[in-house]
Amino acid sequence: MLETKRLILRHWEDADASSLYLYARDPQVALPAGYKPHDSVDYSRAYIRTVYNKDEVYAIMLKNSEGAPIGPIGNIGLVIGTDLERGRLFDEGEMGFWLGAPFWGRGLMTEAVKELTRHGLYDLGLNKIWCSYYEGNYRSRILQKKCGFKYDHTVNNSKVIMLDQIRVEHFNYIDKTIIQ
Repeated sequence: MLETKRLILRHWEDADASSLYLYARDPQVALPAGYKPHDSVDYSRAYIRTVYNKDEVYAIMLKNSEGAPIGPIGNIGLVIGTDLERGRLFDEGEMGFWLGAPFWGRGLMTEAVKELTRHGLYDLGLNKIWCSYYEGNYRSRILQKKCGFKYDHTVNNSKVIMLDQIRVEHFNYIDKTIIQ
């Protein structure tokens, strides 16, 4: 579990399926992130058991849930290890995230990204963390820049497997030299 001033980042549980469905069914959240909107609580539960059942994948929880449903309001995670297509090494990770639309514009995801970056670089000892966004996802582009990620390269024919699409994807990175 990781903690910030306003958030708790903890592993996903089966009981989180209804909250996941509430936000992940929204096309304005799902499609820019590269996955299809969830179509049922059962689908969300299966997603938790497969896609989110990894060591460094976290449900984003508000510490003070006053005015918000109890349960996760988003997701953030690091995939660590070799991925030849992305050129990632064992001492590098790739961060992905999304936040339910009702919580946009409050700085919550900035807080979560900064904490997971700290955790990845210092607790886990990663040398570099990659983050990307698809062309047109301006919220993610601005957030990555705000959190200190630097532009590295663009892939013009990136496969979005869950949507069976090809998109333009921009890659940014951060390392200890950037955030010191």
